[in-house]
Amino acid sequence: MASKESLSRIVQLANTISTSVRNIEEVLSAKGIASPSFDEDASFNIPLELNTHHDAVLDATAELHDLLLEPLNLIHRHGGHNNSLCMQAIAEFKMADLVPLKNQISFDDIASQTPLTSEMTARILRHAMTMRIFREPEPGMVAHTAASRTLSHSPANDWLAAGTKEMWPAATKMVEALHKWPASQEADETGYALSNDTQETIYQIFAKDTARASRWARGMQVFTERPQFNLSYVTDHYDWESLGPAQVVDVGGSQGHVSMALARKFKNLNVIVQDMERVVENATVPEDLQGRMRFMAHDIFTPQPVQGAEVYYLRWILHNWSDKYCLLILRALVPALKRGAKVIIQETLMPEPGTVALWKEKNLRATDLNMASAFNAKERTVTEFKSLLERSDPAFTLRRIIEPNGSALGMVEFFWEGTN
Repeated sequence: MASKESLSRIVQLANTISTSVRNIEEVLSAKGIASPSFDEDASFNIPLELNTHHDAVLDATAELHDLLLEPLNLIHRHGGHNNSLCMQAIAEFKMADLVPLKNQISFDDIASQTPLTSEMTARILRHAMTMRIFREPEPGMVAHTAASRTLSHSPANDWLAAGTKEMWPAATKMVEALHKWPASQEADETGYALSNDTQETIYQIFAKDTARASRWARGMQVFTERPQFNLSYVTDHYDWESLGPAQVVDVGGSQGHVSMALARKFKNLNVIVQDMERVVENATVPEDLQGRMRFMAHDIFTPQPVQGAEVYYLRWILHNWSDKYCLLILRALVPALKRGAKVIIQETLMPEPGTVALWKEKNLRATDLNMASAFNAKERTVTEFKSLLERSDPAFTLRRIIEPNGSALGMVEFFWEGTN
């Protein structure tokens, strides 16, 4: 038998795929879990214990696919602009809503409910079908796959619309922004600003356009439904109980869904949820949390009004801002801190190149560029967070890094060892 070293790369990859798929199928079968499928009613369930094999298959199949493409074809396949065009049309005309569940509909009938011709409807949807979104069970008829059903009557369609109508145009203008404002850290000097022919930030634009802001907010709800963003990664992987009676300030906590989960599970915690006035003005505290939870209007760039809390918690806040503005946010906390106070940051923790599965790294790098084009912001490594905190105040010390298996976000805990 040939040694592994003597085998060609494509044979090595094929062997990896075969071995890992066999291991995945064995575990799924033993647990009574259905094998992955494109079927409309299929559910996706790969247990966390299979992460290594799952990563191996996805990376190996992608590499094998790319190896067998001619170089210019490879570049074209990764270009993706036609994919975004197709996705924008699907989201704009809510095509997934028009396809009946567990049934089918003609291209003609879909077109009759949109401004499109039957021919253009077929061209758009047949492109989507090459990406396993919708299927054509018989000539001229459209039915759902698991992917298209996900978009049907769902905030996922708003997420797709936000991506193709807000983020894609911003991406097409990002290089122009880099020419115009090299090394800028300003949130109004972005591809997003240029794509909207304005000198305003995304926040200012949304403040004046309720429909766009609402669509964005509905689209972001999708993340709360995905398993990798489950709130158990907040409640179950940090020892909140050990804090004893503690005040937690949820900085930029929106409508308080994370704080509610914490307060319900840990009776020792009192929580204050802070956000912009228009975000919290209609927020309500559930009856079971009365007395231990409240909302407070607060601008994160102004001095923190809650003095002496045990924990200041920032979830998905800093990735919206460049270093310049993150430093302002963090320095606004410092006057309120007592010695030993904890600042917990929960964000994507960017990996060093080659340290995670390539398919995961690719997704993270793409998200990082999205943050640049829309916000002039970035996703950060632990080292970059450590540098940010130390630059904001040398009294910050990194104490703990928590990266739960399966979670899209990690937690970095800093202690403040200064005196006020």
